[in-house]
Amino acid sequence: MENIPNIQDSYKSIASHSEGLFKDNGSRFIAHAYPVETEEEIKSIVDSLKKEYHDARHHCYAYRLGHLGDKFRANDDGEPSGSAGRPILGQIDSAGLSDILVVVVRYFGGIKLGIPGLIRAYKTSTLDALEQAAVVEKIAGKWFKVEFGYMAMNSVMKILKDMDLVQRNQEFSNSCSLETRVRLSLIDGFLERMSKVEDTSVTEIN
Repeated sequence: MENIPNIQDSYKSIASHSEGLFKDNGSRFIAHAYPVETEEEIKSIVDSLKKEYHDARHHCYAYRLGHLGDKFRANDDGEPSGSAGRPILGQIDSAGLSDILVVVVRYFGGIKLGIPGLIRAYKTSTLDALEQAAVVEKIAGKWFKVEFGYMAMNSVMKILKDMDLVQRNQEFSNSCSLETRVRLSLIDGFLERMSKVEDTSVTEIN
């Protein structure tokens, strides 16, 4: 393996869907946590839960995306401002997670809980879901297409092996190509080594 410079490219997410529950004065707060990578996935999951729990009063959620966690949103879905989405996001952040969506479905029990009660309910149900989840490490990276002549194959494959890089879509003939995923902290070294191989070009594809 190559030496890895100090670039933040590893982060924590969850492995699979998990659930949590909190009850207070007849209201039920059902939390669903999902690993996600895109806003399209998030919209699909939220829409699906709204259909599944069509008789619930609120479907509040928060998410954070990316290895830097720089894409995020908190949605109160009709609850008082800051009483639902923000507490959910706060629990995600306390756990240091990204690429994650938490949706809390609320069934109203007839007794108002007040803003402090709502904040506690959304925090606690979210925490329960996160505590049930398996935390995994994710590595941020980019995909590259490598095109090379047949005579360069040994040199290219040696670099991929040395750097322990994942490959896909290999084509080996007179002209060869493959796609490989490089973690962010290794990209500069990867490009430098590939630039020294004759009859080889590298193009970023994501």
